[in-house]
Amino acid sequence: MPRHEPPIDRRGTSSEKWEKYAGRDVLPLWVADMDLPTAPFVLDAVRERLEHPILGYTAPPARMAEAFIAWLRRRYGWCVNHEWLVWLPGVVPGFNVAARAVATEGCDLVVPAPVYGPILKVPANVGLRGIVSPLALNNGRWEMDVDDLAAKMSPATAALLFCNPQNPSGRVYDRHELALVAELALRNDAVLISDEIHCPIVLDATKRHVPVASLGREVEARSISLFAPTKAFNFPGLNAAVAVIPDPSLRAAYESAGTGLISTYSPLAFAALTAAFEDDSDWLDEQNAFLASNARRLEAAVAVIDGIRTTTVEGTYLAWLDVSALGLGDAAAAFEEHGLGLHAGEEFGGPGFLRLNFGCPRSILDQAIARLAEAAEALATKPV
Repeated sequence: MPRHEPPIDRRGTSSEKWEKYAGRDVLPLWVADMDLPTAPFVLDAVRERLEHPILGYTAPPARMAEAFIAWLRRRYGWCVNHEWLVWLPGVVPGFNVAARAVATEGCDLVVPAPVYGPILKVPANVGLRGIVSPLALNNGRWEMDVDDLAAKMSPATAALLFCNPQNPSGRVYDRHELALVAELALRNDAVLISDEIHCPIVLDATKRHVPVASLGREVEARSISLFAPTKAFNFPGLNAAVAVIPDPSLRAAYESAGTGLISTYSPLAFAALTAAFEDDSDWLDEQNAFLASNARRLEAAVAVIDGIRTTTVEGTYLAWLDVSALGLGDAAAAFEEHGLGLHAGEEFGGPGFLRLNFGCPRSILDQAIARLAEAAEALATKPV
């Protein structure tokens, strides 16, 4: 039987992804939550923890920290210390606390966009001015525009907030790109706040994730890097993450900024994280190979659909679809009418685009591709 077939029926489980379109013939491919099984060793670890009759307040286990440190060293060659780690109930609170930690009156936050929607909201959340630097599409790749960043960053820039790998475009930034951006941050004494939650999901065999803080000691000292295995091993409902903050002063400011905002943690989430970080099987490689085959299948299909364009997904399980040629006022609503629930580009700072989650069984993806083609044809001929 093909991998992940037949699809798992998530209806009736209070799945946020599927409940959004309950009772409608709409394929939900919007939020970054895969319709693939959670890694079996993660489920085993949660079941084992449930054998204990008490689920009480839980401190971050030393075993989990050791597993994470070994994971960073094994996968990325980055050596970090235990004291650099700050455990969190998720990446989203993590980068909001990071912004509070670096904020001073009159400063600004620079955000390359399109980008994960909650990152765009951070400046307003902390009462700072947000400056957007548009990504540039060069030779079919979305890149941070170094010239635009140089023009927009200044000594008033408290931080640069970005996703690495990039959400929603699926880029895996290379060492050279990151070094150019890091140099700009250092020149302006800005902190690099990087959301690296998708780092295990690299689909292009020629690419390798590079944690921005691993570029050198000087960069490391001006960095707050956020990690979680919840996307790659598919347990986003067990919210937990970790911030790596090498500089002691910056780490102290971060912990102070989180006072009253970050409190207790789920013992089940810690069991799941530990299992994911300790995994040395082929499970993740096989999962990424499956996701890569889905990505290539989707890209090949989109290449022959008039009115829709996309770029090669290097990492994540998310495709960034350019539907601007169709001239739609509300693209997400228009595609919903044709049975596809996609994430509106406006939420990422990309009007005229839609984000599609292809982390699903092949049969669902093929239905989605057929509906994409039908929708594009119908919408292209629809009177304006």
